[in-house]
Amino acid sequence: MSISEPVEKLMKLFSRFPGVGDKTARRFALFLLQQPGEFSDELAFTISEVRENTFPCSICGNLTTEDPCPVCSDPFRDRGTLCVLENVEDMISIEQAGVFSGLYFILGGRVSPMDGEDLAPERIAKLREYATRGGFREIIIATNPSVEGDLTFYAVLDSLKTTGPRITRLAFGLPLGGTIGYADRVTLHASIESRVDVRIPERNREGKE
Repeated sequence: MSISEPVEKLMKLFSRFPGVGDKTARRFALFLLQQPGEFSDELAFTISEVRENTFPCSICGNLTTEDPCPVCSDPFRDRGTLCVLENVEDMISIEQAGVFSGLYFILGGRVSPMDGEDLAPERIAKLREYATRGGFREIIIATNPSVEGDLTFYAVLDSLKTTGPRITRLAFGLPLGGTIGYADRVTLHASIESRVDVRIPERNREGKE
């Protein structure tokens, strides 16, 4: 190949990032090589620091450097509303949009049989425990508007069927097949404000088949 082995390795590492193809990975690698040495040193130090000092919040699963995280420990948050999300990226998007002031729970995954993905049983158990003892008046299941999002929604709904609070889900102002992480502020606001109640059959409320 016409490039050195270390540069090729760097390009391959960049190509493993979500949404980064071979051409973008090549641009990233060449950009990095054209920067002053201080830039590379700062980047390497920051990556190392993040890896060493960042961990999931013991309450919600948000990535944080302190436990509980700033959201869970904020006394001004609406502690009667819980928003259940697939990942931290979705939470960051909602926070940056400023359209929700309650608490969060990060599932850390989704249900996708085609990709061999499923929700970790311990996260589902943690959510059920949190929903039961948290004193919430409403739980919003904010999964993405996709086949995988629907499967995840029903898995979460099944785990919450006897916990008591009102359960809602986002309205589909979000485009079908889209993701919360890429939605704009207006769309997120409309989806949260127009959320709909989820009806749980009485037999499920009683925990019967």
